[in-house]
Amino acid sequence: MSPKGFCAIIAFMKTRILKFNGENPDTTIISEAAAILREGGLVAFPTETVYGLGGDGLRAEASAKIYAAKGRPSDNPLILHIADQEQLTGLVHSVPEGARRLMEAFWPGPLTLVFEKSDAVPYETTGGLDTVAVRMPSHKGARALIRAAGVPVAAPSANLSGQPSPTGGEHVIRDLEGRVEMILDGGDVPLGLESTIVDVTGDTPVILRPGYVTLEQIRTLLGAGEMDPAILDKPSEETRPKAPGMKYRHYAPQAEMVIVEGDRAEVIRQIEELAGGKVREGKRVGILCAQESRGNYHAAPCKTVGTRAEEASIARNLYRCLREFDEEQTEFIYSEAFSEGTLGTAIMNRLVKAAGYRIIRTGGQSGKIQ
Repeated sequence: MSPKGFCAIIAFMKTRILKFNGENPDTTIISEAAAILREGGLVAFPTETVYGLGGDGLRAEASAKIYAAKGRPSDNPLILHIADQEQLTGLVHSVPEGARRLMEAFWPGPLTLVFEKSDAVPYETTGGLDTVAVRMPSHKGARALIRAAGVPVAAPSANLSGQPSPTGGEHVIRDLEGRVEMILDGGDVPLGLESTIVDVTGDTPVILRPGYVTLEQIRTLLGAGEMDPAILDKPSEETRPKAPGMKYRHYAPQAEMVIVEGDRAEVIRQIEELAGGKVREGKRVGILCAQESRGNYHAAPCKTVGTRAEEASIARNLYRCLREFDEEQTEFIYSEAFSEGTLGTAIMNRLVKAAGYRIIRTGGQSGKIQ
């Protein structure tokens, strides 16, 4: 059956939506959700990073359902989620020493490692790659579900492909109700930013997607580490993504979004000028800014994503703000850049992709990255 035909069927699926206490998960709910996963169905559930859309990662047909439910390109690899390190043994060809040390330091937690895959993992799960991405979440409810299912759970973000990742249960319901068997609504997630992805198949670990585990932490632990140059650059259409989020438009609101970066006063001036011009044209405009500069904007409605003094607040609220702009049918968004601090690279990675690589650098180059 074609993916298009499958989508037509899942659009009429009855979705069970259950409240879910991630700290003290109900055993009955866990059992019901685990049974769905074992039978090849899909369950959306919270993790500490964002909500995941889970299916049995060792069943090609379950992975195909994930791609269809999300409308996700089939060459965009999925991440396998495990509950215990023992589950890793049957999924990967080998575990390098560097990977073992990273696991000891950061698992469970927001770190995904890319290994050479074993024959047990179907290519439908890896996007056709000979590598597999694996993570052990720290979220108690997520691990309880994975453990009860007894299978590694392939779980990309539980949203329609390309849209902002879901950090609250209402986001998942809005995107996926009628497309999956069950949604576990655990409220807001604590981190709000996807895991760091590190390729450990070579001599030097390479970050493929930045997150809460930073390059500095990896270098401190292992004495080496690199950042993939594609993280903030636009990939070519011919590029096969090595990890989720590397090739296709991700995290994006419906509005046309532009990032303005540079001297703070000049950024504010340019955003005010750009937003004011669109407002005079009768367009619905929004401004995304830090709490520290909120009082400087008057041309259009603002959303305060967080405070620069606590960069985790920016990571936590970014996707929620982008989704709120969508709800308000905003047509143009002008955003400050948030490149400072230990999470700056991760936040800007998401912002740049959300903006379709449209950046204005005050006093320098502007336009869309080619």
